[in-house]
Amino acid sequence: MAPLGDDLIELQGQLGKGSVRRAYGAIIGYLSQLRSNYVARHGERAVSALYQGCFDMTYFALLPPALKSRGLKLAIVFDYTSFVFEVWLAARNRTLQRHYWQLFQDNGWSKYRLVEPAAGIDAIIERAVADALGLEEPEVLTSRIEASVQAFLDDLVGFLDVHDQQEAT
Repeated sequence: MAPLGDDLIELQGQLGKGSVRRAYGAIIGYLSQLRSNYVARHGERAVSALYQGCFDMTYFALLPPALKSRGLKLAIVFDYTSFVFEVWLAARNRTLQRHYWQLFQDNGWSKYRLVEPAAGIDAIIERAVADALGLEEPEVLTSRIEASVQAFLDDLVGFLDVHDQQEAT
C-alpha cells in the first residue's frame, strides 16, 4: 500500500486536471436537483438532506408514509464503486434492518437483490437503475429514476402489506 503522502499527491494531480472535479460536481449537482424535485412534490419532511459522502456514495432518503411508519426509507444512491445510480430499501436502525431483511428472506423475496446485513451495509434491498453516463441526458435519467423508484416502492409496499403483520412505532 502506498503511503498517504503519495495518495494525496495523486489526488492533487487528478483534481488539477479538472475532469474529476467536473464529474463529481455533475453528480452532486444532479442529485441536488433530483432531491429538489422530490421536495417540491412531497414536502421537505418527506426527503432527507443530501449526503455527499467520501467517494463511496452520495444519496438522499425518501420517507414515504407506508415505509416511514415501519421505520423504513428509500435511498436514492450514486455508488462510486459500481458507478451506478441505485435505489435502496434501508431502515432507521440495525435492529429494524435485520428484522426486515429476515422478513424478506423468510418469505422468498426475489424481485430485487436482497443484501445480507453486515458491518457498513445499509441496504436491505437494492436495485440498480442507471449508470453514470445517464448524466449526459439528465431529463431521461430523472424519468428513469423516478419510474424505478415508484415501481420499487409499489413492489415493497405490496409485499409488506401482505407479510408484515405489525408496523414499527
